[in-house]
Amino acid sequence: MNKKNIYPWVVVALLWVVALLNYMDRQMLSTMKSAMMIDIAELQSAVNFGRLMAIFLWIYGLMSPFAGAIADRISRKWLIVGSLFVWSGVTYAMGYATTFEQVYWLRALMGVSEAMYIPAGLSLIADYHTGKSRSLAVGIHMTGLYMGQAIGGFGATIADKFTWHTTFHWFGIIGIVYSFLLVFFLREKKDRMKMEVMGGAPEGKRNFFKVLGLLFGTVYFWIILLYFAAPSIPGWATKNWLPTLFSESLNMPMAEAGPLSTITIAVSSFVGVLIGGILSDKWVQRNIKGRVYTGAIGLSLTIPSLLLLGFGNGFISVIGAALLFGVGFGMFDANNMPILCQFVSAKYRATAYGLMNMTGVFAGAMVTSLLGKSTDDGHLGRDFALLAILVFVALVMQLYFLRPKTDNME
Repeated sequence: MNKKNIYPWVVVALLWVVALLNYMDRQMLSTMKSAMMIDIAELQSAVNFGRLMAIFLWIYGLMSPFAGAIADRISRKWLIVGSLFVWSGVTYAMGYATTFEQVYWLRALMGVSEAMYIPAGLSLIADYHTGKSRSLAVGIHMTGLYMGQAIGGFGATIADKFTWHTTFHWFGIIGIVYSFLLVFFLREKKDRMKMEVMGGAPEGKRNFFKVLGLLFGTVYFWIILLYFAAPSIPGWATKNWLPTLFSESLNMPMAEAGPLSTITIAVSSFVGVLIGGILSDKWVQRNIKGRVYTGAIGLSLTIPSLLLLGFGNGFISVIGAALLFGVGFGMFDANNMPILCQFVSAKYRATAYGLMNMTGVFAGAMVTSLLGKSTDDGHLGRDFALLAILVFVALVMQLYFLRPKTDNME
C-alpha cells in the first residue's frame, strides 16, 4: 500500500486523538461534581450543575455554524490545531477556579473553542475518504469521542486519588502538547491547498448567508436537521446525566458510577460505529439508501434502551440498556456525515454540519437543563424513558423522506 492510500487513515488516527481530547475535557466535569462541590458550594444544587453543563452546550451550539463556515473557507489543519490548543488551555485553567462564576465562564469559553473542531475534522475526513471507506473512517473517528467520554468518566476516580485541580491541570497539558505535534503531522487536502494558494474559496462559499439560503432552500436539509436533532437529545442526556442515573438506579457512589456508565457507553458505541460503518459502506454499493437504512437500524435500537434506562432498576437491566443504546447510537453516529454527503456538496459540508451540530446541541442544552430539574424532583428515570418518543418520530421521518440519488454530491 503506497503513501497515498495510507495517509487518509493517518488523518483518521491523528484526529481520533483530538476527538478523544475533545470529549474527555468536557466530560470530566460531569463526574467530578462531588469532588468540586466541596470547594464550590453552588455545585451542590442539581439546577446549578445543569446550568453549568448547559452554558457549554448553548455556546457550543451557537458557534457551530460559524465554525463550519470558517472551516469551509480557511485551512482546516490550522483551525483544528488552534481550537485544540485553546480548549486545552481552558482545561488547564479550570484547575485554578475557586468560584462558580469562574467555572461558568471558563465552561463558556470551552464551548467556543471546542465548537471549532467537529465541522473541520469531519469535513477533512470526508474529503480524504470517499465511497467504500467513508462511513468506516467517520465511525472510527467517532470512537475517539466515545473513548474521551469514557476516560472523562474517570475524572471522579482520579480526583479521589489526587485533587480535581490536578486532574484538570494534567489533562490540559496533554492537549497543549498534542496540538504542537499536529503542526508537524496533520496536512490539509492537496486540492484544498491549491484552492487557497489561488485566492481562497469560490464566491459561493465566501457569502455565508448565500450558503445558508442554498442549504435551507432544500427540503432534504430540513429533514436531516430533524433527523440529527431528535436523537441528539437522548445522546446529550446520556453524556451529561447517565452517571447520575447509574448512581441513583444502582445505588452506588459517583466515583464508581461515573466510570461504569461512561465505559459501558463507550465500549458499546465503539462496537456500534464499526458495525454501522462497515455495513453502511457495503450496503450503499448495492442500494443507494444503504446508509439511511443503517442509520435507521441504529435509531431503532435506542428506543427500547431508553425505556429500560428509565424504568429499569436492576444491574443487568440498566447495564444492558446502556449497552444497547451505545450500539444503536454508534450506528447512527457513524452515518451522519456520510448521509449529509449524499445531499450536500463538498463545498458546503462543514457549514452544513455546523448547522446540524447547532441544532443537536441546542436540543441537548434544553434537555440538560430540564433533566437537572427532573433530578431534583426525583423523576430522572421517567423523563429518560420519554425521550424514546422523539427518537421514534425521527426514525419515521428519516425512512419516509430521505431518498438520496448519489453517494457523493459534488
